Amino acid sequence: MLAAYLTELGITNWTLQLNSVGSAEDRARYNAALREALAPIKDKLTPDNQRRAETNPLRVLDSKDEADQALIAALPKIADFLSPDSRAHFDAVLAALDACSVPYTLNPRLVRGLDYYTRTTFEFTVPSGDASGLGTQNAILGGGRYDGLSEMLGGPRAPGIGFAIGEDRLILTLQAQAEAASTKKLDAYIAPLTPAQNPAALALARDLRREGLSIEVGDGTFKLRKSFDIADKIAGHIILLGEDEVADGTVTVKSFATGEQQKIPQTVLIRVLRLFPPHPPNPVK
Repeated sequence: MLAAYLTELGITNWTLQLNSVGSAEDRARYNAALREALAPIKDKLTPDNQRRAETNPLRVLDSKDEADQALIAALPKIADFLSPDSRAHFDAVLAALDACSVPYTLNPRLVRGLDYYTRTTFEFTVPSGDASGLGTQNAILGGGRYDGLSEMLGGPRAPGIGFAIGEDRLILTLQAQAEAASTKKLDAYIAPLTPAQNPAALALARDLRREGLSIEVGDGTFKLRKSFDIADKIAGHIILLGEDEVADGTVTVKSFATGEQQKIPQTVLIRVLRLFPPHPPNPVK
């Protein structure tokens, strides 16, 4: 559901990170092993993680502090403390994601410091240092199973799942990706050579847009040099549409990436445009 949600929003460069924190009994065994492993190195950790090593050792694994990363990497992994039931449950989760073609990355350090989390935990992240501007805080949403939460609140025993969205991070990512999309070159610029070809140019643009291509249309009153200058700045190709082309169902196409210009049937135009994707736009001077 969340993978589909992010994709529908237009965020396509997400990474789904997964782990299993097991049952309450698994976590108890792991916490004990983690405390023991942290004891001799605690003084080498940053102050926040020294405190966490005493109060909630699982939170040490969440640390983004670069100074602690080498020490954290050497700590025991919770996967080594899962019961057979917990392992089988996690395998079933992975099989379901595989069946739905949802890509994921296993992250043995992805844990939650709250006691009501059980079994699966997850985070959706976008690339650090990418156009999102989030830096190391690149998780836009995360959650997991809450099988123990109902009982902790005085309710009946009940399974549960949940997640939280970092709305500010989500908005920043959407804004950054929208900005990046706005600076991408169009697939093609259609240049009618005289006003008489304007209707045919508009019809061709409609057909190409229906195929998912980004197209801009000029005007037949423009001088040819002006059309080339505009197209070179905003598009990967220029499509010349004159009287002869309209008559015989062809177009003249120039790719700015290769410099190649050729006259081709309109029936193969889509394939030619997709063969050479547009480069980034020329800088405005």
